Amino acid sequence: MAFTHVCLWTLVAFVLTWTVFYLTNMKKKATDLADTVAEDQKDGAADVIIVGAGVGGSALAYALAKDGRRVHVIERDMREPERMMGEFMQPGGRLMLSKLGLQDCLEDIDAQKATGLAVYKDGKEADAPFPVDNNNFSYEPSARSFHNGRFVQQLRRKAFSLSNVRLEEGTVKSLLEEKGVVKGVTYKNKEGEETTALAPLTVVCDGCYSNLRRSLNDDNNAEIMSYIVGYISKNCRLEEPEKLHLILSKPSFTMVYQISSTDVRCGFEVLPENFPSIANGEMSTFMKNTIVPQVPPKLRKIFLKGIDEGAHIKVVPAKRMTSTLSKKKGVIVLGDAFNMRHPVVASGMMVLLSDILILRRLLQPLSNLGDANKVSEVINSFYDIRKVSICTY
Repeated sequence: MAFTHVCLWTLVAFVLTWTVFYLTNMKKKATDLADTVAEDQKDGAADVIIVGAGVGGSALAYALAKDGRRVHVIERDMREPERMMGEFMQPGGRLMLSKLGLQDCLEDIDAQKATGLAVYKDGKEADAPFPVDNNNFSYEPSARSFHNGRFVQQLRRKAFSLSNVRLEEGTVKSLLEEKGVVKGVTYKNKEGEETTALAPLTVVCDGCYSNLRRSLNDDNNAEIMSYIVGYISKNCRLEEPEKLHLILSKPSFTMVYQISSTDVRCGFEVLPENFPSIANGEMSTFMKNTIVPQVPPKLRKIFLKGIDEGAHIKVVPAKRMTSTLSKKKGVIVLGDAFNMRHPVVASGMMVLLSDILILRRLLQPLSNLGDANKVSEVINSFYDIRKVSICTY
């Protein structure tokens, strides 16, 4: 019996000793991590590194900088982008943009007002206007269509106007990690020199072709559902420029909408198994023989204009990828690097700007971002909150 008591007390003593050691060790690790990050932040180092200066990266940089954060944005190419996606902002996107204080970025880019959709099928037409009653908008809830590159440049200028935003051209090669915590990035600057940048929080916002997400998420495969083919018919104007014209054609949909006072975007979806070659002229033949006859007569002349004038044809894969939160600390992924949906929904920018608002609000109570565990809690909360928000769109 005495031997049994000795064994039990020895076991209890061992468990208590191990527990105290474990808790002390965990506290020491957290302190060491906070001290390391604090050391990294000396001499004016950044609080946040943002990879990518597109719509999301630029808007987030502005929002965080307005909260007093020091932001270092690294963008591969600072020239005006030439994109076919991100040309239509839903009324909800304008609302989010306004809440971020960035509504003026839609000015001076020849953006066009859109009041709803015109839907065509089998020779019939139906209007689907954006609702103007029973909403929480502080202004008329209309959409905007525009050249994506012009909008992005406006956002970059707005972000760069703040003294605590450093906007640098460079190519990020990899994330810097220490014991499962991302502490910054390695990148090549404009001069081709490889260097590093450190910050307690890194935001990966480099679009649908992101290479960094592979190192952050196990489930990050974007499924290619189809291809969007598009071009611009120049020097023309639609009869109803305030509508996005959606044609339910075969093999899929066709879209026509005004993106400036003189430019009209024409686009359609092609399924992967039947993709005509652009190089040998099959695509032009396909457009004239298959797509054009399905375009309503009032839109057909403008649709043909770009084809006949040899407009540059762009092809973009329509991808689908569900959002997956990275298990690593000190990093978060946003935008098309994080979550993609079919482009015909035209809600990508709205969801992205909503994500930025949520993340900004959650980070605001943190006086500094040096505690990786607290930042990780914020990121986990962000993921839960955004799922509820997206369900309302």
